[in-house]
Amino acid sequence: MTDLVERLVPDELWMLSRRVVPPTEVIRPQGGGRRRAGDREALAAIIFLATSGCTWRQLPPVFGPSWQTVYRRFAHWSRARVWARLHRVIPDELGARGELDWSRCAIDSVSMRAAKGPLTGPNPTDRGKPGSKIHLITDRNGLPLPLGVSGANMHDSLGLEPLVRGIPPIRSRRGPRRRRPHKLHGDKGYDYDHLRRWLRERGIPHRIARKGIESSQGLGPHRWVVERTVSWLAGCRRLHRRYERKAEHFLAFVGIAAALIGYRRLATLLKA
Repeated sequence: MTDLVERLVPDELWMLSRRVVPPTEVIRPQGGGRRRAGDREALAAIIFLATSGCTWRQLPPVFGPSWQTVYRRFAHWSRARVWARLHRVIPDELGARGELDWSRCAIDSVSMRAAKGPLTGPNPTDRGKPGSKIHLITDRNGLPLPLGVSGANMHDSLGLEPLVRGIPPIRSRRGPRRRRPHKLHGDKGYDYDHLRRWLRERGIPHRIARKGIESSQGLGPHRWVVERTVSWLAGCRRLHRRYERKAEHFLAFVGIAAALIGYRRLATLLKA
């Protein structure tokens, strides 16, 4: 069990996680009672569930805590925005090492089927069946920066302004924190004059394909990275279809997938 936990949550990832995991509350200061399940074991179980796509009840007992305990820990951490904070800590570490390339960022979205719940809607590309949509912006290397969730019927263009505003201030190798792309690429879903004007007002050059004038394929050399990131997110099998009724739980799994993508890049640097 120890080997499995260390493989899913290596020491470096655990050290980063400890920065954002809430401190343990002592419910019985007088002592006694059952020993509280370890946070590292619970985190490993959550990552296993996210990457394998199994249900909560199918969670193997080899991690130690029961699936009910893991679920309660997951729900508590989701309310405390642990996953969003972890996703911010990792880009900070990459930015401090100069591994974030702001020169050509790209924006895109991906839809998936969903059960009933908030932030769902009829998917126009899936015969009107209920679905949710993930919106994201990546740097030139495909590392996800801001993420958002909406109903599948929300137009891509409505997600551009919230995503750009949602780029967190990230450390740089030298100089102040940065949160503005040097250039933003988008497909025809973002072809609106008011969006171009909004980006210009904020000093963000853009390259958005125009409907009826040019093909989105012309952006391929720069936009394929965000499409690759979408496939990386699909590597988190829990995101193949939205099963969570609560929107904050679905957004939590999106944050976990994005944090794992960033950590894989960081782990490569640490081993070098």
